[in-house]
Amino acid sequence: MKVELNEQEYILKPKKKKNSLKMIVILLLVCVGVAFLTVDTGTSAVGNHIAVLDIMGTISENDGYTYDQQYLLDSIDTMMEDDSNKALLLHIDTPGGTVYETDELYLKIMEYKAYTNRPVYAAVENYAASGGYYVACAADAIYANRNATTGSIGVIMGDFLDLSELLDNIGVGVSYVATGPNKAMGNSYEPLTDEQRAIYQEICDESFDQFVGIIAEGRNMNEADVRVLADGRVYTAKQAAANGLIDGIEAFQTTLERLTADLGYDTIEVAHYSYSAPYTFMDYMMLGDPIGYFTKGNAANKQSSVAIDRQPQLLMYYGNW
Repeated sequence: MKVELNEQEYILKPKKKKNSLKMIVILLLVCVGVAFLTVDTGTSAVGNHIAVLDIMGTISENDGYTYDQQYLLDSIDTMMEDDSNKALLLHIDTPGGTVYETDELYLKIMEYKAYTNRPVYAAVENYAASGGYYVACAADAIYANRNATTGSIGVIMGDFLDLSELLDNIGVGVSYVATGPNKAMGNSYEPLTDEQRAIYQEICDESFDQFVGIIAEGRNMNEADVRVLADGRVYTAKQAAANGLIDGIEAFQTTLERLTADLGYDTIEVAHYSYSAPYTFMDYMMLGDPIGYFTKGNAANKQSSVAIDRQPQLLMYYGNW
């Protein structure tokens, strides 16, 4: 009898372990579920509506915080196929970013306009600088908060770090094999030659000419007038309005109301499309707050930045890069 009890107790022990294992698996599945739920915060509207698209953070493939290129492109595709969508309001707060993604987003917004024939307005919050202003030029009208910063019209390429003198001073030599004098240009072990600087300048100039053309078309301005403004400086909202870069100074809510009225509605539903990067369980573990993973959801203090790659970055960006 005693032996049977011992056997029964022995059998029960692994059952408890299995139950614990099941609980851990369930907990992990919940974690994964929460992570996925935090990625797409787009709101679907039932009836006729204005879509508000947040364009926030550094324009890039993904800035790790509030910007994700594919999310924006997919969201615009969704709007295009939704007959109950009546207009698009770009809610902009970005210093710009990479040239490729900036132009890709601009072209997608222009595709929305051509496909749907629906109006697109832009409401600028803190920043619509450089690539942010480039994207705003896809809108039929641009309005900015009175404290907004815009402009910074131009292209920058870098960074080109020259360590050659430092390496010489400490007696370090670097060797490489290349097929031509310009194959390794931009590396950190030797300064740019005049020819290489001219090559990179030509790349910047081509993107800059495209930028100027986008503004001239979007704002119905003469290219020569745009070039006068496009020396890279930023403009306040008041300066931008005086120079014809924006249509007026007003808060986001006022622009939303303006668009509603221009559509002929007294009131209309709003579908808000906003990306927020998932804050992982490990992020909270590092902060010593694992419970925060379930209660807080997304990171409140992750920093956005242009990705630092080995190759030089061609940027339409305002700020520390």
